[in-house]
Amino acid sequence: MGITEIPLDKLDTEAFIEQQVAAIREAAADGIAMSALSGGVDSAVVTLLAHRALGTRLKSYFIDTGLMRENEPQQIVDWFAALDVKVEVVDAADRFFEALRGLTDPERKREQGITQPFYKDVFADLLRRANANILLQGTNFTDVQETAAGVKRQHNVFTQIGIDPQKAFGYKVLEPILALRKPAIRAVGRALGLPTELAQRPPFPGPALAARIIGEVTRERVAIVRQATAIVEEGLCDSGAFQYLAVLHQDRVTGVRDGKRDFGYQIEIRCWDSQDAVTAVPTEIPFARLRALADRITGTVPGVVSVTYHIAAKPPSCIEAV
Repeated sequence: MGITEIPLDKLDTEAFIEQQVAAIREAAADGIAMSALSGGVDSAVVTLLAHRALGTRLKSYFIDTGLMRENEPQQIVDWFAALDVKVEVVDAADRFFEALRGLTDPERKREQGITQPFYKDVFADLLRRANANILLQGTNFTDVQETAAGVKRQHNVFTQIGIDPQKAFGYKVLEPILALRKPAIRAVGRALGLPTELAQRPPFPGPALAARIIGEVTRERVAIVRQATAIVEEGLCDSGAFQYLAVLHQDRVTGVRDGKRDFGYQIEIRCWDSQDAVTAVPTEIPFARLRALADRITGTVPGVVSVTYHIAAKPPSCIEAV
């Protein structure tokens, strides 16, 4: 892959921060750069590194793809305002739902429905508006490793698989945390002053809830998995797990409501114990707790009649569904 990992036990956070701040300043020179926030710790750390390096010459955007968690755009704006970083929310939902229309294959959804709209359209337009030519993003070591191995194409991996962003999209992409995995990224975030609730957030994929919908991504289906996600995150936030999420299945199943047949949706709960996302095992959640989550999901999320719990390890499974 051409990248040397810096594991947590070898990481000097202050030295790393100094090195990356200097590298960002050198790359930007006297110009303007842009950071793309997704709501996760990776892009949050990159944004704070870039803010420390460039101050007001950094333009930070949260792209509301229509695929985000409940209240996420405003939550991110508020968190970063408290850190003296101004974040502008960009409504791009229509563009993404149009790109995702009719797509069911996981790789086509990632490439055509997520990567191309982000980099060819939304980011390129924002960079032109800001008169910037550098995009900072939170690609990490695991993203590159899984893409290079052919497990799945991460939407934010380019140079490492032979794609030159300058030629493909017309601008340079800078990846300050490329050598780190999640535990090391969290450590850098804490050193930068990220609030604990953000530094310790469970990982959230770049394609957002589109990575948790099997089959076509529509507004209706996103609304369902968004509600289920809120319930799962609230119900498992104190579990100590590495990551927890809800998946919406493509097939419907027969259920019963008020003594009548209800042909409805299936939600799958996943909860993982892991250190680096390379390997993971399902968290042993008490059955009563799972039942309570299932009762709440079927009782409050419209159309859901079935809730299951994922019990296969990674490998051969993956943490995300798509």
